[in-house]
This record gives sequence, C-alpha cells and structure tokens, in this order.
Amino acid sequence: MEFGQRAVPIIPCSDLDESQAFYERLGFALTSNYEAQGYRILDDPRGASLHLTRVDAGWVDPERNAHGIYFYSEDVEALAAAFGAQAQLKPWGLKEFAVSDPDGTLVRVGWPG
Repeated sequence: MEFGQRAVPIIPCSDLDESQAFYERLGFALTSNYEAQGYRILDDPRGASLHLTRVDAGWVDPERNAHGIYFYSEDVEALAAAFGAQAQLKPWGLKEFAVSDPDGTLVRVGWPG
C-alpha cells in the first residue's frame, strides 16, 4: 500500500462480520484484521479504504445514526443495481445513490455523470 495524504473514514459497527459483508458488496475486501482490538481495514482495488471499529451494542442507534461516508466510484450504476437502487443524476453533476449500512451509517456512492 502506498501512503499519501488522504482521509479514511472509521465506521463504528456493532457487528464487524455483518458490516464487513455489507462493504464487500461495495467492492471492498478485508486487508487487515485486528480481532483482539475489534478493528478491521478494508480496501478496494482502486485505492479506496475504510476502517471498521467494533462498538458495544446500543452505542450506535441505526434509527438516529448521524455518521456517513461518500464513496466516489465509477461503478456507481452497477453498485446501485446490486443494492436494488438506481443512480440518479443530481444537480451538482454527479450520478449517485444512497444506502445505509447495518448500523444506519449513510453511504452515498457517486461519480460524475
């Protein structure tokens, strides 16, 4: 992995296996697993990365979760279809769709349209 300046979201998860499976549907794969620490790192083939951190049950309320990430992916239409959604062209020039992870974290996926 090459290091350069970038920001990487750390997503709180009540169930790491369930969250990992969700993000794998977006094309991410497990690259580091720190089971004792409750921490996993996932990367996609084009260099996007996200970290999952285990939190105690009830710490994140899926109905009130204010966390979110924006994932830029040129595969936006295929990913939308995989989630039973449709990417829509927004006034700001991006085709995008939104879905929530198992803990209610908003995940927007977009790419210039």
